[in-house]
Amino acid sequence: MTLAIAYYRVSTGKQGKSGLGIEAQQERVRHYAERNGMIIIKELIEIESGWDKTRPVVNEGIALCKSLGATLLIATLDRLARNVVFIATLMENKVPFITVDSPNDSELVIYIKAAIAQDERTKISERTKAALAAAKRRGVVLGTSCHELNRKNRLAVETFVVEMMPIITELKRQKFGSVRAIMHELNRRNVLPFRGERRRWHITTVHNLLLRIEALQPITATP
Repeated sequence: MTLAIAYYRVSTGKQGKSGLGIEAQQERVRHYAERNGMIIIKELIEIESGWDKTRPVVNEGIALCKSLGATLLIATLDRLARNVVFIATLMENKVPFITVDSPNDSELVIYIKAAIAQDERTKISERTKAALAAAKRRGVVLGTSCHELNRKNRLAVETFVVEMMPIITELKRQKFGSVRAIMHELNRRNVLPFRGERRRWHITTVHNLLLRIEALQPITATP
């Protein structure tokens, strides 16, 4: 049997605490390993941007693969990295890795996917910065916990919306496109709504959240 190191990554601390994305990655990777007679000897979880090349957890996984002759298993290529140079270096150093959603990809396809992931990461960063700037102009105190503010305060609501933006982006990337699908997934992951004592998302609260996120997006003027 082939030895394997499983690697899972999420981009934010909030996603890591809620389990958003991790369980889905684990399910895919474990199913692939079982179906292909691979033994997962260690599972690694990292909460870090895929843009960062200096990530201790993924580097630990790479070192283990080299020393044990194991294969690195990841759910999708962008979970490994959103950086073309990082992926290219990995392939040039002959570190074996498998993306379980498309295990038969050629090197050319992997390069193309890495470039697309890097481009997507750049665009996400640009949209987030623009949304944060727009929120700041409205007077939002960024980086402040919503629970420390009056829940009826409009600024607290907008701060919460900004914090939820990367989570909603991640859900849509995972094909949770409808309001109902997003609602069920947020509840399944135990991601709390703004008024956390209610503990459950509903169609109306998700719909309102999406409207607020859309309102925070920068408006592009037409020529």
